[in-house]
Amino acid sequence: MLFDFLRRRGDPYALVVGMTGVKMGDRVAQLGCAHGGRLAAIAKPVGLSGYAVAIVPDEASFSRAQRGAAQGGVLAEIQKAPLTRIPLADESFDLVVIDDTDGTFGALSEVDRTSVVREALRILRPGGRAMVIGSGPASGIARLFRSGGGFAFDVASTLQASGFKSVRTLAEREGLAFVEGLKARGHSVPAGAQSEASPRA
Repeated sequence: MLFDFLRRRGDPYALVVGMTGVKMGDRVAQLGCAHGGRLAAIAKPVGLSGYAVAIVPDEASFSRAQRGAAQGGVLAEIQKAPLTRIPLADESFDLVVIDDTDGTFGALSEVDRTSVVREALRILRPGGRAMVIGSGPASGIARLFRSGGGFAFDVASTLQASGFKSVRTLAEREGLAFVEGLKARGHSVPAGAQSEASPRA
């Protein structure tokens, strides 16, 4: 227990990086930004051979994302756009992270949440992964100061209804919850549903 505490003090984002499984050369898109440091930690492993982009819905999250990337010394493109219409190319990412740790995603209507998840599915390559990160139940001494936690909606059902496969909760630790879904390798974007995004995106 003491070792875990010291490890977390040394790298507060080790759990997030480990759960997302980001690696060198990956193309990663994050939707929303509740914490700039966490975004930078997810973007950093892709290196110069990969690509990291954050799509955020408002000026506050845009500023957080820019500040986090700058302080973390990482190259991450930040774009402000509606999460229901993501300006990124079809089937061009290995991982999409949906950041719901501030409850923004959960506060959307069911229709808009479904639209966001379908957009995540669209920009993922076949075999790619989506991960929803939310606030999990408090653990350890944090239980004395914080109650509640968890998603405000059924994440697994939302992912499954939108076409994701093998949906599962990976972990609920350190005040965070991680739910993952896969895009089937045989899944392709329907004709007529191609985005108008640039090839770089």
